[in-house]
Amino acid sequence: MFSFIKKKLGWGSSDAPTAGQDAPPATATPPSSTSAAPAPVIPLPSHVAAPAPASPAVQAAAQPAFDAVAEPAVVQPQAKPERGSWMDRLRSGLRKTGSSITQVFTGTRIDDELYEELEAALLMADTGVAATQHLLDDLKRRVKESKATTPAAVKGLLLDAIAELLAPLEKSLTVGLHTPTVIMVAGVNGAGKTTSIGKLTRYLSDHGQRVLLAAADTFRAAAREQLAVWADRTQVQIVSQEGGDPASVTFDAVQAGRSRGCDVVIADTAGRLATQLHLMEELKKIHRVIGKAMNGAPHEVLLVVDGNTGQNALAQVKAFDEALGLTGMVVTKLDGTAKGGVLAAIALWSRQRGTPVPVYFIGVGESLEDLQTFNAREFARALLE
Repeated sequence: MFSFIKKKLGWGSSDAPTAGQDAPPATATPPSSTSAAPAPVIPLPSHVAAPAPASPAVQAAAQPAFDAVAEPAVVQPQAKPERGSWMDRLRSGLRKTGSSITQVFTGTRIDDELYEELEAALLMADTGVAATQHLLDDLKRRVKESKATTPAAVKGLLLDAIAELLAPLEKSLTVGLHTPTVIMVAGVNGAGKTTSIGKLTRYLSDHGQRVLLAAADTFRAAAREQLAVWADRTQVQIVSQEGGDPASVTFDAVQAGRSRGCDVVIADTAGRLATQLHLMEELKKIHRVIGKAMNGAPHEVLLVVDGNTGQNALAQVKAFDEALGLTGMVVTKLDGTAKGGVLAAIALWSRQRGTPVPVYFIGVGESLEDLQTFNAREFARALLE
């Protein structure tokens, strides 16, 4: 379903958890039926590595183990016909954002009026003042160097400028360097965290990865039940506690993932605003406790942001990064939004940060196929074509 994906077969190991962590016993709900044998290897939405060999007891209950290899094996990206339909959905989703920008290039002259109209269109798309100025300066330089003479040519140069600005955000999610790879997912209320976790779990489990979910959102009504539905659909295990402490749930989940030979543990956390300082402190506690359960964890800290929130999404990224040290993002609900330009603002901030915070996935709808890996040039094309 995804392209440009590499699969590495490596071996991960981890240290024992730090003693002294008292947590109430958690209940682990097994999948409703036995998983089928893994399908033939095809590209995944991430670089996926095989787990280390489990004990005989674990292997008897798990899917057949991967063959050991001396060197990592790389699966070359393959063309996927579904990507064409994905581009159609992406164009449709970004139409409100891109329509006002493309209208700027319907004239016949390249003059100050064109640049002024483009500036207004970029600001209306929530690109932000800094990113808008960056794109305008870059575009004028490209126009001068290429000696473009038509607005259509300028439009093509703008596409190149946007793609170059967004390029550092384009990176694949890596799992398999640790066993298990622990992924912590955070975000504000209603951003789509649990749904995004469910879709990611489906992709990984469909391609032979053993995933365990941690229901650490103990505040929202029916949050555990929603995650349990995804666990049942995807035939993965879930660790949860009714009214339990979120940090305890994640600790128990990581321990369970290690003992059962799981490849990935994904922790769902409760939505919260960055201004709710006591809840942000709780998020930091969850992060610390995961580290006690497994040295070096969490290996990924993902922020799910709603593309409809525009510049507020950038504020969320900054606040959660300061609290947790983000390693990646999932941008949801880009379908029908007029504020898709915020990705340019995030990209400029990420460049100034020094180490980019990549956008692993973007979503333009509710179906499984509407969550796909982020490609900078695809996004720029969908915006302007």
